[in-house]
Amino acid sequence: MSAWLVTGSGGMLGRDLLARLAAEGEPATGLDRAALDITDPAAVRAALRAHEPAVVVNCAAWTAVDDAESQESEALAVNGTGPRVLAEACRESGAVLVQISTDYVFPGDAGTPYAEDAPTGPRGAYGRTKLAGERAVLDTLPERGYVVRTAWLYGAGGGNFVRTMIKLESVKDTLDVVDDQRGQPTWTADLAGLLVRLGRAALAGTAEPGIYHGTSGGETSWFGFTREIFRLLGADPERVLPTDSAAFVRPAPRPAYSVLGHEAWKRAGIEPLRNWRAALTEAFPELLTAERQTSVTGQ
Repeated sequence: MSAWLVTGSGGMLGRDLLARLAAEGEPATGLDRAALDITDPAAVRAALRAHEPAVVVNCAAWTAVDDAESQESEALAVNGTGPRVLAEACRESGAVLVQISTDYVFPGDAGTPYAEDAPTGPRGAYGRTKLAGERAVLDTLPERGYVVRTAWLYGAGGGNFVRTMIKLESVKDTLDVVDDQRGQPTWTADLAGLLVRLGRAALAGTAEPGIYHGTSGGETSWFGFTREIFRLLGADPERVLPTDSAAFVRPAPRPAYSVLGHEAWKRAGIEPLRNWRAALTEAFPELLTAERQTSVTGQ
C-alpha cells in the first residue's frame, strides 16, 4: 500500500481525507499549517524525506477570498509559491502531487459546464493566486502533477454554508439568499474518496497527469441549495427568499456560473461524484450534529 502525505490537514477537506485514508487502510500522515509551512523549501524537503510519501495531497491554501483582494502577495505565497515548492520537492523524491484548486480560476460567465481545458480568466486575486499554483504544479511536475478543481465545499469539520444556514434557520423568520450564482455543492467526504481513487490511479499509471474537476453532479443556486437545507431540517422552504448578488456586495467578485464538467474522470476510468442532492441528504445528519454541538459548546 502506498504512503500518503496530506498538507493542510487541519482544514475541512484535509480532515475528511485523512479519515478516508484511515478507513481504507492507507498509511497516511497529516501536517497542518503549524506543522509544515509549505512555502519553506527546506521544511518541505525535510518532510518528504521523513515520511517518504508516494502521494502528496496539498490541501493547504489561503481561502479568505475577500481578504486576498487587499493581501494578494500573502495569498500568492500560500496558493502559488507553496505548490511550486511542493512540486519541486516531489520532483526530487519521485512522489505524485495532487493540488487542490478552485472554480475561481474561471471568469464565471459561461452558460454550460466548464471543461477541464476551458480557457481560464480569474476575475479576482484569489483566483489569480490559485491559478498560479496550478501552473506551478503542472509546469514543474508534468509527469506526476495533478490539479483537482473543486467548489462550494461543505463538511462537518469546519465552518461552511450548510452549517451557517442550519444556524440561521433557528434564529431568522426568513432568509434572503442569492439566486443568480450557480454551482455544485460538494461534500468534502465525497471529494476525499475521489482523491483517494485518483491517487491510486496515478500510481497505477491509469490516470493521466493534468486537470480534473472534483465537484458533485447537477447544479443549483445558493437559493436552491438553501431551500434543500431547509427541507432536510423539516423547515418551510418558502421562508427562503430569492435575491441577487447586488444585495450582498463584497470586496471580491463571485463567479455567476461555477458549474464544472467531469470528462477527465471518465477518461481515467474513475466514476465522477454523485448528484449534490444525494450527497447532501447523506451528509446532513453529521452536519446537523456538528452544528448543534458547536452551538452548545461555543467552539
